[in-house]
Amino acid sequence: MEQLLRSFFLFLSKNKALTKAAKRYGLRFGAARFVAGETIELAAAAIKELNKKGLDVTIDYLGEFVDNEAEANEMADHSIKAIEAIGRENLQSQLSLKMTSMGLDISNEVVLRNMRRILEAAKTHNVFVTIDMEDYSRCGRTIEIFKSLKKEYDNVGTVIQAYLYRTTKDIDDLNQFHPNLRLVKGAYKESPRVAFPEKKDVDENFKKIIKMHLVNGNYTAIATHDDAIIEFTKRFVKENSIPNGQFEFQMLYGIRPERQLELVKEGYKMRVYVPYGTDWYGYFMRRLAERPANVAFVFKGMVKK
Repeated sequence: MEQLLRSFFLFLSKNKALTKAAKRYGLRFGAARFVAGETIELAAAAIKELNKKGLDVTIDYLGEFVDNEAEANEMADHSIKAIEAIGRENLQSQLSLKMTSMGLDISNEVVLRNMRRILEAAKTHNVFVTIDMEDYSRCGRTIEIFKSLKKEYDNVGTVIQAYLYRTTKDIDDLNQFHPNLRLVKGAYKESPRVAFPEKKDVDENFKKIIKMHLVNGNYTAIATHDDAIIEFTKRFVKENSIPNGQFEFQMLYGIRPERQLELVKEGYKMRVYVPYGTDWYGYFMRRLAERPANVAFVFKGMVKK
């Protein structure tokens, strides 16, 4: 049943008609739990509250299905506006973004131009930028563009997904850049030809790449809500005398907030991924796909309405 629900919501996440409808009707039926409003002003207010609790943040202006240059340029403008707000409001926040929203599906020229604009603004305001990883079809291109940008900018990192077979080779290949990487399990539905179909294999590969990247001496963001992975990381860093300043935990806004605060109290850096904007539908569907408990929460909200 859980796998069926996951497939169903991942299918819905790619529906363009529903994406357009969601933009019209706003944050309803529980989505506001996972998305910090539709404007940068609302997102900044949410970030301030998180910062007060000792939580760091990475902010993401949501956007999907960008297929024309004007819209890609507009998405880049939103990212720059977010960077400026981080600097102006003195927020403890980084920026995350998707390459497809910057023009990856249009051309390398468009995406690189927009990324350089963003990274220049980020350098001015001392903001770190993480390039989110998307589905397998875009993985290789995303990594190659990241490599190009990393040669020009220090304030950029990317994401590596544990469920892909290629992941350990990518960790080895990227080590030459001493990159700041966010390590995740992976949230897209992929073919067993390119990704581990079994959760236990994904978990083992996740542990493997956490060890690899930490032992290489690189900054590592472990993005997970899984207590087993969190406890594994704690044990590994302790046994290998890896300082707390070399890694951080990351979780999504609205998911396990109590656990987030517990990690802060234990002395670990905890960063919350805070999305905002009107194009929230695809992101919301993937959150429902990840955890059946999220679906129950949404239905409960619908009944209350």
